[in-house]
Amino acid sequence: MKKKILLAHGSGGRLSHELIKDLFLRSFDNKFLRKLGDSAIFEKEKIRWAFTTDSYVIRPLFFPGGDIGKLAVCGTINDLAVAGATPLFLSCALIIEEGLEVSTLEKVVYSIKETAEGAGVQIITGDTKVVEHGGADGLFINTSGVGIVRIQENLSPARIEVGDRILINGTLGDHSIATLSRREEFDFQTKLESDCAPLNDLIGMVLSDSQGIRMMRDPTRGGIASILNETASGQAFGIELWEEKIPIKEEVASICEMLGFDPLYLANEGKVVLVAKQEEAEKLLSILRSHPLGKESQIVGKVVPEPKGKVYLRTRIGTRRVVDMLTGEQLPRIC
Repeated sequence: MKKKILLAHGSGGRLSHELIKDLFLRSFDNKFLRKLGDSAIFEKEKIRWAFTTDSYVIRPLFFPGGDIGKLAVCGTINDLAVAGATPLFLSCALIIEEGLEVSTLEKVVYSIKETAEGAGVQIITGDTKVVEHGGADGLFINTSGVGIVRIQENLSPARIEVGDRILINGTLGDHSIATLSRREEFDFQTKLESDCAPLNDLIGMVLSDSQGIRMMRDPTRGGIASILNETASGQAFGIELWEEKIPIKEEVASICEMLGFDPLYLANEGKVVLVAKQEEAEKLLSILRSHPLGKESQIVGKVVPEPKGKVYLRTRIGTRRVVDMLTGEQLPRIC
């Protein structure tokens, strides 16, 4: 039987990673791609550049706290920022389904403009395609971005040491649950909004005031669980999370309990996971909390010597459970 692509191949979990390593990395292998970071880092004319690209296929196009346009700009800015770069320029390509109302497109384009200007980046090139009715969920967007890396060393799992602390700048799962709440099959009665936001200002402030950051990632598809599994995989350390420290809104926790979701795997669009030196962690936490996008920041875990390459959760009652990479889809597409 011929193998076929499943929705789970785009979920950010185990099947996504297998597809990337077994097909894309094998075919396109080079020293830049091999690092599999949120952005590629390269040097030209003694300037260190970061380059990234992403596609956005969310349904519905508008959700509490944002829309596909804001999401596309923020997502690309954040991929550059967590690489230690100052985002400068974006491209914007739109694949529009025949029959989409022009007023809807105008709202999305205005949102793209407003978000980019607010974050201090410019959209300098783009493309437009129209596909037949039924060929897209109304609108798909691809954005690419470039920025200048201001720090001297690459942020990387290779720099992480046992004892380092894991930080997050706020509550998990807001984007996933806010988006699902506007879908007909769920129709939750909630005032929850997506955390969709550009993080370049927050991260720029952190990098200016702290020298102790080993690595940063934004926990989008697959959530914090997938990001930390990627970080620990093949390394000489493990990661321990502390359940009582992980910030999760009561509404998110309740809906997750009702539907059987694990909030550690939910997508976020305005969060950054930081790994920092133990002695810098409290200072870093204070810096994060001083910013509007970091008021609910927490130290949520630490790097441990065993089990190597694994992530586990220390529960409120003192037991441990493995936090593995998901194989399939936990929930419908939301980014």
